[in-house]
Amino acid sequence: MSAAEASPSRSRKPVEYEVTVDHVRMDTHDTATLFLDFGDVRPDYKAGQFINIDPHQFPALGRLSAYLQEQKGRKEPQRSYSLASAPHERHVAITVKDEEFIPGLTRYPPLLSPFLVHGRLTGARLKVLGFMGPYVLPDDVETRTGHVVHLVAGSGAVPNFAILKDALHRGLKTRHTVLMSNKTWSDILYRDELEALARRHADRVRLVHTLTRELDESRFGGDVRKGRVHQALLEELIPDRDTCLVYACGPAITPWDRRKALETRTPATPRFMETVLGHLHALGIDDKRIRRETYG
Repeated sequence: MSAAEASPSRSRKPVEYEVTVDHVRMDTHDTATLFLDFGDVRPDYKAGQFINIDPHQFPALGRLSAYLQEQKGRKEPQRSYSLASAPHERHVAITVKDEEFIPGLTRYPPLLSPFLVHGRLTGARLKVLGFMGPYVLPDDVETRTGHVVHLVAGSGAVPNFAILKDALHRGLKTRHTVLMSNKTWSDILYRDELEALARRHADRVRLVHTLTRELDESRFGGDVRKGRVHQALLEELIPDRDTCLVYACGPAITPWDRRKALETRTPATPRFMETVLGHLHALGIDDKRIRRETYG
């Protein structure tokens, strides 16, 4: 996850909290949502922000952390996780995807994400640092636009899910188009919850999926398309390109990708974020109307 480009929401210094994992929900085979109980503290945050978790607090990760630090020559940093919850909800929630290690493609094995996803942490106490990040709706969003477009891939859905829930809960009049890119139907995060929101708020929410590895996407409904997000689809979904606000979240070229590209003297392959931004700019959408958050 990287710093997002959006209007800052708060300048408060992040605070460390000790929380309890109330329960864990497996969303897909490699993704879990952890629901955190802050006790008597009422956490003050905005939908779309994130928290940090320091891997050094977990003894089970000590050996792997020491090995990675020796290999990298630096201390392992805290990891950032976007909030899947909106401020009105009972628990603060983070959704974590177990990162892959692919020899030749990824340089190091993941440290914290497998532990959070598969560690059976219900009831565990842990320390988190929050709340941070400018990937939020501006306070005056209703005067800025009548249409918010959410472009997400994979676990990039997390902060946008929180933003959507919060906007609907607060009764904001802004319309939302949610375009989600995934490999298969079973990979879609919050699928049932999003469909329920789209039914309940049919005048304000349109939900569209693109699937890259389904042979027959038509069996899932009319707003499910085959393949990757492409320019013609964005042109169809965003008629108000001079006034919309776009929130894009998904994988981007990593520093490791760029380093490897320099070493091999080959260009780094564009990922979701680079591709989508190219399409948006080709459609004439001003960069000032695009908020972005990346991971990889």
